[in-house]
Amino acid sequence: MNRNSYNIMALAPNTSKKRETVCIFGTGDFGRALGHKMIQSGYPVVFGSRSAQTSSLIPKDAEVLSHTEAAQKAAIIIIAIQRQHYNFLTPLAEVLRGKVLVDVSNNLKINQYPESNAEYLAQLVPGARVVKAFNTVSAWALQSGTLDASRQVFVCGDDMEAKQMVMDIVRALGLTPLDQGSLLAAQEIENYPLQLFPMWKFPIFLSLGLTAFFFFYCLIRDVIYAYVYEKKDFSFFIAISIPNQICPILALILLALVYLPGVLAAILQLYRGTKYRRFPDWLDKWMLCRKQLGLVALAFASLHVLYTLVIPIRSFVRWRISSSTVSQALKNATQPLNTTYAWLSDSYLALGILGFFLFVLLGITSLPSVSNNVNWREFRFVQSKLGYLTLILCTAHTLVYGGNRFLSPSSYKWYLPSAYMLSLIVPCIVLVVKFVLVFPCLDKPLTRIRQGWERNPQYSE
Repeated sequence: MNRNSYNIMALAPNTSKKRETVCIFGTGDFGRALGHKMIQSGYPVVFGSRSAQTSSLIPKDAEVLSHTEAAQKAAIIIIAIQRQHYNFLTPLAEVLRGKVLVDVSNNLKINQYPESNAEYLAQLVPGARVVKAFNTVSAWALQSGTLDASRQVFVCGDDMEAKQMVMDIVRALGLTPLDQGSLLAAQEIENYPLQLFPMWKFPIFLSLGLTAFFFFYCLIRDVIYAYVYEKKDFSFFIAISIPNQICPILALILLALVYLPGVLAAILQLYRGTKYRRFPDWLDKWMLCRKQLGLVALAFASLHVLYTLVIPIRSFVRWRISSSTVSQALKNATQPLNTTYAWLSDSYLALGILGFFLFVLLGITSLPSVSNNVNWREFRFVQSKLGYLTLILCTAHTLVYGGNRFLSPSSYKWYLPSAYMLSLIVPCIVLVVKFVLVFPCLDKPLTRIRQGWERNPQYSE
């Protein structure tokens, strides 16, 4: 037997070991789904209910008893009922003494009660060992085999042995337990399912703010300016032209903002001479939502591709082409091919295609199902090395698109530069600073710092 096969066998669960009976109080959707999943994983399950009659909804291999009888059969009891119905547990205090009570409840709003439901349960049954778990998993996720849902289960409790018993059950169900510490963490765990996309708030609000800014910026330059000075109505630009300017601009800026916090962190570590001091809170939060920023940027890049594909069928574009053709026919003259412009046009398109391809690759590797199948070095190579290459290609795509228009006075309307010129500010700053940090005089000390070396150990925190 080779070494690899030995490691695989060591990680496999011991299915031959007999599972302990688990009691579930509550026969609602979640209690039934959890019971069914446990039976599939080899656990004998007994339901505690006010009515000891078996229902067709209850898993057929489960036993249904009264609360007292069910509690006497198991050392672990899962409380799958709402907090307002916990009072029935008070008369069972003697039966539940020493038992592991797993609280799986959630509330309707954040911080609905002064204390968490798990802490309230511990007060009602002081002799029991209370553990908070399973509240971040839905009945649907259990029924669908968790293939399309999160596998993470947050666990907390004051009794280490009880917590370990619950974490063993979590692993046996094919889920991933995350130890969050003592029962004091229960309120934070209960608030977590109520938070709507907590890591997406900053990227979404930032995107909305930038979208609004660039929309009005392009509206002023391309629509209002033309109406005031040229008496032309280009209001239809709002449908296609302006969105097709905004989408690549936001994609490029947001992609640059994915890598800007890493550059700032490197500068901060070089300045401090240590990696053992915390970053400012704003930088910490920024670094935690880089994945979300990148995915929002990919969404804008994808929209830019779709908008670009419909350009040939636009009425305005067809009118402009036919007008140019008629004008050349009337003048009996044709324009010779400008090879310089042809090179710029093809290079601009090629850079955009390559940049978008790598952009999609970055998005795919950020998916959990893909990132879980690559090691850290491979993931870092794709997200860092290929990420910077993507930023370079997309920035070059915009630079080539601008061509010599950067220095053309006609490109400035009301002294305002084109919107794509503004989009180059952040990416160019990131790339220039990153290029400077690659110099050996800065890269070597930064590498040493990240390996644990400290320039001023007395200042580390």
